[in-house]
Amino acid sequence: MQAPTFYCTLQQCVYIKKKHPPDNTVSKGLVFHWYTNTTMVTPAKYGETSWQLSVQVDQKEGDESMKFKMRVMGDLHIGGLMLKLVEKISKCDWSDHALWWEQRKCWLLRTHWTLDKYGIQADAELRYTPQHKPLLLQLPNMKTIQMTVSFSNVVFKTVIDICRILNIRRPEELSLLKPPDDASKKKKKKDKDSEQEDIWDIDLLSGGPSPMYSKTMKATYDPENGMPMSATSVWFGENPLAESQANLPPAELAKMYQPLSLVDKAVNNAGWLDSSRSLMEQDIQDYDKLLLRFKYNVFFDINPKYDGVRITQLYEQARWSILLEEIDCTEEEMLMFASLQYHICKLTMSTEPLNNSNEPEIDEIEAALSNLEVTLEAGHTDKILEDITDIPELANSLRLFRPKRLTLRPYKEYWFVFKDTTISYYKNKEASSGEPIEQFHLRGCEVVPDVNVTEKKFGIKLLLPVADGMNEVYIRCDNETQYAKWKAACVLASKGKTMAYSSYKTEVKHIQSFLQMKNLAPPPGQAAPDVETMEMNAECFVSPRYAKKHKTKQLTARILEAHQNIAQLSLVEAKMRFIQAWQSLPEFGIKYYIVRFKGSKKDEILGISYNRMIRIDMSTGLPVTTWRFANMKQWNVNWEIRQVTIEFDQSVTIAFSCVSCDCKVVHEFIGGYIFLSTRSKDQNETLDEEMFHKLTGGQE
Repeated sequence: MQAPTFYCTLQQCVYIKKKHPPDNTVSKGLVFHWYTNTTMVTPAKYGETSWQLSVQVDQKEGDESMKFKMRVMGDLHIGGLMLKLVEKISKCDWSDHALWWEQRKCWLLRTHWTLDKYGIQADAELRYTPQHKPLLLQLPNMKTIQMTVSFSNVVFKTVIDICRILNIRRPEELSLLKPPDDASKKKKKKDKDSEQEDIWDIDLLSGGPSPMYSKTMKATYDPENGMPMSATSVWFGENPLAESQANLPPAELAKMYQPLSLVDKAVNNAGWLDSSRSLMEQDIQDYDKLLLRFKYNVFFDINPKYDGVRITQLYEQARWSILLEEIDCTEEEMLMFASLQYHICKLTMSTEPLNNSNEPEIDEIEAALSNLEVTLEAGHTDKILEDITDIPELANSLRLFRPKRLTLRPYKEYWFVFKDTTISYYKNKEASSGEPIEQFHLRGCEVVPDVNVTEKKFGIKLLLPVADGMNEVYIRCDNETQYAKWKAACVLASKGKTMAYSSYKTEVKHIQSFLQMKNLAPPPGQAAPDVETMEMNAECFVSPRYAKKHKTKQLTARILEAHQNIAQLSLVEAKMRFIQAWQSLPEFGIKYYIVRFKGSKKDEILGISYNRMIRIDMSTGLPVTTWRFANMKQWNVNWEIRQVTIEFDQSVTIAFSCVSCDCKVVHEFIGGYIFLSTRSKDQNETLDEEMFHKLTGGQE
């Protein structure tokens, strides 16, 4: 039987040749001889350039999806395609719908673009789906909320919308993180747990400045949960996220606790979503669970008057990082954090309604002066002040230790002089007029506290950058005052600043306040609390590992003793003290990633903080060298080989590829911190989103 002959355009010719190769093609006339079972082109459609396009239409929740085949032409624009589609289906509100291209994983949001410009052909599978979909968000306080969020906007914009509804200022500090994979749990068990989980439902499309919290939530607290109190709170029209959550019973806390190595932390940090892509483009589906967390640890312009939710959620993220040991701290620091938690719980769950008038009001003149100081610092006026004033110096008899292998740690006493950003030490005070034994240049160094207030140990560990790594030096002070002055001077010097800067006195006061909180002894003249009369489950306020080290009665007594030093703090002050103490920990704000440095044959850990990058030996966990962002000249990414290259001052260049994550994650962290360093109060809280994407988006 002879096959039929058809006359087609060049575009149909190219397409049909791909799908059904003909026996013979003649350039003139484009005559095709087909197999007998070929029915791609019918005589009724001779000469047209149209083809059939498959579109799936997602309806409202509960309704089944519909699938349509539409005959379209390449010059049809996206807006016209959606119009034709809506005319075919039922009449309802389709304003939130947009087209999603399954194979390319991209939204077709440029409605003036044609199908040809997008490169859409007959094999494309499109979905006409809502842009806003339900998502489960776990907040820093470990509570899960259900929100309808944009799946078509980039994540940076989606987070801004989420924070607007939750009343969290400075949304650029937060982002979304995928939960770590837990292979030990089966899917059925996860589904069962999610059904039992208490989820707050918040509508992002409510349209108002803040959503209506119509759900009644009860907060009960008994001795087993840490406090011998109970209270019922009902929020309607107010934001419950400004209230701290009750501590979990020890048994539940133990289930959540899982010791994390640096490698484990690096794997978890790979889950940060790309801020320059949408949720759908990153395979996030309806009702998926994501973690809303403070990603960049530079908390700018915290004001208790406006930041009730922000302060509470910061406190909660800090609290959980301590309880689950996501950040290391000493036993003394753990007890200090426990006493603050106890105090905050005691105030939060008090049977008496909280009186906000008891909170210290912010003096308008003081606030204005503070704003002026920030503005002056941004304008480098401190540098001018430094030039026209005498730079203070420190000179004391301190003890020095330089660790070597197979030796004890004997400290030797020397006369130390701190001038500019350099520490010099001499044999004694009389020799200080001559040449020093050695000098330490502190710019770019790491300053780590080595303190135990109870044992009267006030040490400073300095990690000094050298060509082949870091030199470790220990300096021991005699008392708290001496330690506060020298530690503050070292911190400023590591940033290239001297004691002439206005922030020096503030840093000294902050360190002294921190030491006072760590003092576990009761204030002079005050008797120790009677543990027998107190009902408190102390294990709720420390990590499970620390709880096993002490008997309950002993742990309770130590927490109550430490509590007496902070018993007069208000609720907001206590939360702020907790956040500040969290920020003072050596490992605060460091995100870890597994990388392979150029020229190296082994994987290493790269730690990224708000002001520096740290190269860490994976086997020992010890820092090898540190590079500060202040010394960075430029950085770029080779997207073909996925390699990050960074150039610093003094002709130092490093290059590495990422092993535990895509290099875009690390690139975004570096660019994000540089973007946040440009913020100032005179910007009127407007975000330069274009600049953020320029610094973090890359050119893939």
